[in-house]
Amino acid sequence: MLVPAHIKEELSTFVELTPEQIAFYDTNRYIKVKQVLSSETLQFFNEQISQQVAQMNTEHTALEDRTTYGKAFLQLFNLWLENDVVKELVFSTRIAKIAADLMQTSGARLYHDQALFKEAGGGITPWHADQYYWPLSSDKTITAWIPLQATPLEMGPLEFSAGSHRLVEGRELAIGDESEAIIQKKLRVTDFEHVIEAFDAGEISFHSGWVFHRAGANTTNEMRKVMTVIYMDENMILKQPENKNQETDWHKWCPGAEVGREIDTPLNPILYSSK
Repeated sequence: MLVPAHIKEELSTFVELTPEQIAFYDTNRYIKVKQVLSSETLQFFNEQISQQVAQMNTEHTALEDRTTYGKAFLQLFNLWLENDVVKELVFSTRIAKIAADLMQTSGARLYHDQALFKEAGGGITPWHADQYYWPLSSDKTITAWIPLQATPLEMGPLEFSAGSHRLVEGRELAIGDESEAIIQKKLRVTDFEHVIEAFDAGEISFHSGWVFHRAGANTTNEMRKVMTVIYMDENMILKQPENKNQETDWHKWCPGAEVGREIDTPLNPILYSSK
């Protein structure tokens, strides 16, 4: 299937952020941007990504028999390598430029993509910070969280602890029951605002690698469908991994990259650059 020309044009048309939006992100390290995608584009990719997830999914264990992490979502990676239509969304310069502008970098390079489909009755996504898993030398990282439908609170939208990138405690925790308990306890005694809001159709959130976030359970009878794209500074340097997860991520998402040098592999193309 080909992506319609007008959808391709939308994906390559820039959205200019205001100075206030960039300042808000810089302070809180998350932001929600409305009307990034039209309803037609959203529906088109909802159908295409849903088909690709169905093809790639190998999880058939009953929800009640899974771990907390397993109950949180079906998680499929690097769909762009498997599907040229999905690649058009992942490689969108419209979204990548927003990411670069928020990171305040000259450009945005792909780290990897992932689909996060929270099934009907799916459980919580525990509190965590993404960059625990990433062998990246700076905090110039950002994830675009793209709901493929309007996402009310009952579906388990992403929640943020605004400004919590400044909190060091909890960064060493992998996502799971321990991270949920320890980070939740720590956040209760801080002044970071807990932001939990529904997402409109076409609204996308962006959050940095060190900001703490979670998602509630999906108490509806429908799948909560989300596509994510993780970006990094186009000049990102690979650091020496600090845990086994970072070692795994290095070889999985940046194969061939060398410690201490810019990450420039076929799996990590620059998606937007002002250079």
